[in-house]
Amino acid sequence: MKELIVAIDGPSGVGKSTLSKLLSLDLGYINLDTGAMYRAVALASLRQGIDSKDHAALKQLCEKIVIEFVRGEKEERVLLNGEDVSAQIRTPEISLLTASVAACPEVRQAMVERQRVLGADGGVVLEGRDIGTVVFPNADVKFFLKASSEVRGQRRFLELQTKGADVDLARTISEVQVRDIADTSRTNSPLRQADDAIVIDTTDLNIAQVLERMFTVIDEYRQS
Repeated sequence: MKELIVAIDGPSGVGKSTLSKLLSLDLGYINLDTGAMYRAVALASLRQGIDSKDHAALKQLCEKIVIEFVRGEKEERVLLNGEDVSAQIRTPEISLLTASVAACPEVRQAMVERQRVLGADGGVVLEGRDIGTVVFPNADVKFFLKASSEVRGQRRFLELQTKGADVDLARTISEVQVRDIADTSRTNSPLRQADDAIVIDTTDLNIAQVLERMFTVIDEYRQS
């Protein structure tokens, strides 16, 4: 059976990461969280005091750092130069910084090249904001997930709370909306729905319901 390239795009808080992990696990595919790659670059730039507008410095940074995904006991871990930064890259500060760093053409080019190499042979689920439009425009199956900013902010708020973070719901929703504006308005690879993507509104759906719809689409593709 042909191993597929599955693209999952959408804004923050729609459940991309969770769904990508579950989908890849069931299919026996590699799970590639492209957003985590940009978050790792953002964290590295913050640590080195690099301004998000200094594109030359960001390009050099991308050439030096090593980003890896390793399977942990419960979930995949993200390593930056050998250090587990899975928790550090999920803070509100890094979330906002990532939007600025990801807008840098040099950063996007470097990350897209890595993503294409990792997914070239298929058998991979990639999630991000430009997978179906830029990274793999010819992906076998494309999903675009969406949900209201209020629901996405609440999901993010609960996620951070469970990790022990001191967060405010209204502020978290506002941060999601700010990130949306940054993602959709950037010149280079803005967040947008691919014309041939299957759209799923997750506002009133739980993970199991969305996953069921995704499997149905994949099964139909394989039978076509």
